[in-house]
Amino acid sequence: MGDGEGERPVTRPVGRVGPMGFTIVAVAAGALAILAWVAGGGFPQPARGARRAPVPADEAVPPPPLPVPISDNAVAAVETRDGWAVFSFLGIDSTRQRGGITNTALRWDVGSDAWRAVAPVPGQGRLAATAQAVGGRVYLFGGYTVAEDGSERSLARVDAYDPGLDRWSRAAPMPTPVDDAVSGVWRDSLVYLVSGWHDTDNVAEVQVYDPAADAWRAATPIPGPPVFGHAGGLTGDVIVYIDGARMDPGRAPRFVHEASSWLGRIDHADPTRITWHRLPDHPGPPLYRAASGAMGRLVVFAGGTDNPYNYDGIGYDGVAAEPRSAVFAWDVGTGMWRELAPLAVPTMDHRGLAVAGERVYVVGGMSGGPSVTAGTALVR
Repeated sequence: MGDGEGERPVTRPVGRVGPMGFTIVAVAAGALAILAWVAGGGFPQPARGARRAPVPADEAVPPPPLPVPISDNAVAAVETRDGWAVFSFLGIDSTRQRGGITNTALRWDVGSDAWRAVAPVPGQGRLAATAQAVGGRVYLFGGYTVAEDGSERSLARVDAYDPGLDRWSRAAPMPTPVDDAVSGVWRDSLVYLVSGWHDTDNVAEVQVYDPAADAWRAATPIPGPPVFGHAGGLTGDVIVYIDGARMDPGRAPRFVHEASSWLGRIDHADPTRITWHRLPDHPGPPLYRAASGAMGRLVVFAGGTDNPYNYDGIGYDGVAAEPRSAVFAWDVGTGMWRELAPLAVPTMDHRGLAVAGERVYVVGGMSGGPSVTAGTALVR
């Protein structure tokens, strides 16, 4: 399937427009069985020659704000010859309106005092894309555009960014165009896209991209309700994702929270095979568009809101969504949820956490009001 950029726009259903002090949380009955199952596979070793140097302590300083407020931006971190670099791509500006959707690309070299603009993302601005770094490049997947008449279209396009050359190129498009998907990298080789929205409804598909072959494969679908705006990450052979929003045609609004947490174990012999299990509920209420990502054995979740909303921050129920400050993680090693130190400023409308070695950053988003922020925060 092509990326559909010449296809007729699809109008979505109305309403879709859209430190580290640990406290161990008790888990529900059956958690011991899950723990034994999770612990069974262990963790793969880094590829030979892979660098895993931590960020020096003198770089563990508050990161500078973005040059402009931006939200719903895809973020990623890449280890370069000179250290870690954090990137922000696409998103929406402080207007929270269609005209503020941007193709801006920004870079912050960890330890420096400011972000700088880099080559903009090719094509028009879009929302709800996701980014992952593999082999020194950043891959930007999907997202959706908003036409003048308000219709939206999920894109199949994949853009690859080379930080050393500050240059973009095109990669093989997704078989099923999605936005608001969860993504993660397996063994520094494959990128997994989990569920998400496709033009008129959510999909249960798990799509796997191989950058070395520039090719896609289908993996075991999720067993829970298909969702968008969920959050998650991938560490070792384990994918964890939580919550998001799902369609409920029999209710008003038609988009409601899905309150569930899931863990999938990837078969190392056949990475298209995933065994899925439901996890105990995470601390706090179900979340929409929390920042998330994997660091070591943790899949970390930060911020988000308990009221699914349109891209302007107004809930599908007509009430302005309010961000939350909670930070927590699923510890794959212990099979337990952990509550972490909360965000100093609650934020929502995120497309991932930037994990730079041993440092984890929240970049942009929406604060209370809602108001688009230029703030960046060191989570750990």
